[in-house]
Amino acid sequence: MKKTKINTKTTFTLIISLFFLVSSCGPGQRSQQESEKSAQAETEENWIQLFNGKDLNDWNIKFTGYELGYNFNNTFRVEDGLLRVRYDEWEDWGGQFGHLFHKDEFSHYRLRVEYRFVDEQVKGGPGWAFRNNGLMIHGQSAESMEFDQDFPVSIEVQLLGGNGTDERPTMNLCTPGTNVVMDGELNEQHCTTSNSKTYHGDQWVSVEVEVRGGEVIRHFVNGEEVMSYEKPQLDPRDAYFEKLLPEDGDLIITGGTISLQAESHPTDFRKIEVLVLDK
Repeated sequence: MKKTKINTKTTFTLIISLFFLVSSCGPGQRSQQESEKSAQAETEENWIQLFNGKDLNDWNIKFTGYELGYNFNNTFRVEDGLLRVRYDEWEDWGGQFGHLFHKDEFSHYRLRVEYRFVDEQVKGGPGWAFRNNGLMIHGQSAESMEFDQDFPVSIEVQLLGGNGTDERPTMNLCTPGTNVVMDGELNEQHCTTSNSKTYHGDQWVSVEVEVRGGEVIRHFVNGEEVMSYEKPQLDPRDAYFEKLLPEDGDLIITGGTISLQAESHPTDFRKIEVLVLDK
């Protein structure tokens, strides 16, 4: 049998070429491929745009001390494709808290929002409301609010901006007229701080809330989970408890409205969208 002579130089070159070929499909390319798959999957998901970038036709307004539908001092408006909360037509703060309610109610969903705080707080605004807004979920309807009621009974996903110096996490929890269970225990304190970092200045921040009816709610900032809790429920200590308690007496809140706040600091929203989840 004739023996074939192996060219070691050629073999070495082939091995090196194969190595670089495999390396070219390494973490960087895999990461790009994963990003493309994620983008494709997101495109296939049926995200509902709650804000259309043009008007507030699908929203309703309620200000403390005013009839439903009255946009006090043109506070909620759409400009340059943004949903804006503005105070340039206010002389000073008079305790007129405002809420902008979407017309639909939701139970199991993901809510994704991009927001930023801008400009100066209106004169006389409360100190705690500096760079403060909120995503009110599992809320009562705008129609059911009392004339002088400050906040809808709801779960507030609190949005906070930094003051340039202090730590001030965002995506916290506040509970107007409600309670939740955290770490297996009923949490009755009004506000609980998340594990989020502080976002100073006028930068855009991307946040998400995953809501599973009356079971679990999770808060995310830029894709990172910063808080979770369970069993959102009506608070028997609240003035509106009896009015909102269902006939079966079940305290657990399984769904409700989504609203945005106007509580003295200008805020911009450029994305407000919902992905309905299977129960």
